[in-house]
Amino acid sequence: MALVEMVMPKMGESIMEATILEWLKGEGDQIDQDESILEVATDKVDTEVPCTHGGILKEILAKNGEIVPVGSPIAIIETDEEIKHPLGLDDLPDDYEHPEEIDVHDVTGLPSGTRGNGINELSKPESYRFYSPLVKSIARQEGISLNELDEITGSGKKDRLTKKDILAYIANKKSREAAKIQEVISIAERPLPAEYDEFEDANFKAGEDEIIEMDRMRAMIAERMVESKKISPHVTSYVEVDVTNVVMWREKIKSEYEAKYGQKLTYTPLFLEAVIKSIKDYPMINVSVDGNRIIRHNKINIGVAVALPGFNLIVPVIKNANQYSINGLVVKVNDLVVRARNNQLKPDDLTDGTYTVTNVGSFGNVMGTPIIMQPQVAILAIGAITKKPAVIETPTGDTIGIRHKMFLSHSYDHRVIDGALGGSFIRKVADYLEDFNIQREI
Repeated sequence: MALVEMVMPKMGESIMEATILEWLKGEGDQIDQDESILEVATDKVDTEVPCTHGGILKEILAKNGEIVPVGSPIAIIETDEEIKHPLGLDDLPDDYEHPEEIDVHDVTGLPSGTRGNGINELSKPESYRFYSPLVKSIARQEGISLNELDEITGSGKKDRLTKKDILAYIANKKSREAAKIQEVISIAERPLPAEYDEFEDANFKAGEDEIIEMDRMRAMIAERMVESKKISPHVTSYVEVDVTNVVMWREKIKSEYEAKYGQKLTYTPLFLEAVIKSIKDYPMINVSVDGNRIIRHNKINIGVAVALPGFNLIVPVIKNANQYSINGLVVKVNDLVVRARNNQLKPDDLTDGTYTVTNVGSFGNVMGTPIIMQPQVAILAIGAITKKPAVIETPTGDTIGIRHKMFLSHSYDHRVIDGALGGSFIRKVADYLEDFNIQREI
């Protein structure tokens, strides 16, 4: 029998960590290779992780709710499979707590690094002492720097800092902070002098504020929106579009379309088609920024913002969107929307977007100022379609008529996109929509 470390797998190019949602197996359970062993949340998607080896789940190293970096150990598997350099139980030192808290040099004499067969060796941090991934993960979550860690007395072998040591330190630290806060509160609660009584507001004191903790998805959205505003100087251009032809064609064809293809025909694929054509005309919209370099993408990967229950938002991506016909876009959009709202998206569904479209009109908004999805440089918001009186040019003169109109709002990164490009692009999208062929066949 051999012990192997199962590590948090890599699940996408930009995914660096994952949150443990639930272990599907318990310690002591028999597991088959590739059998789902736990559920994690990465990049706003919940997904199941398969076991790397068949055997017995000997020990769970990362508990529910913990944030674990990619490549860090999450479990110990006891297996009959032939493993190079296994960790034997007889080799463990007397002060054993978790395999991630053992200096690999003490056990195997091998250099630090990552060994084959899914066994993760523990690398040495840039510090005078060894810190396990578990200790470093706790320190990161609590905002404890490496210098602060170096000052904490360890009870493990060779002054090693154990989980028990760092948790005790955090508890003491929080107690000291709580005492300081209580001191401030006691000062603040001292009664005011009598001359201030007349300014008391009974209505204000009648109710207390409600404290609402952000859920995981809302916290991610908040962090990324702030990050995007810090990175990109946002500029927004607006265009009002006459989409009467689009509306009339869809109303005429939607029942026949659903009967023929079994798909609901929404406006989104029609708008995406115009966006894709415009990106082909203005390829410098389809770029990202890397330092002082501009990366122009050959693939057109369109992100489509989808509103979720609870007012959260997720952006699945249509890869190689320019290769789809209008029917292909209808199927792809409907599939992504359904899977997004049923929490069935995979990590790969959210990666590699090069341009994003969001529909603020679905909430009754006529326009908006969308925030760019990094590292993209532009995003388009589609407003609500409304009926308006408009001047219509005819061969016999101008007349007033009722037209279906909407606003397009185009936010772009002014580091690489100036007003001429950003404005020309959104105008081109409008032109494609206004010139829509009402006689189009399905």
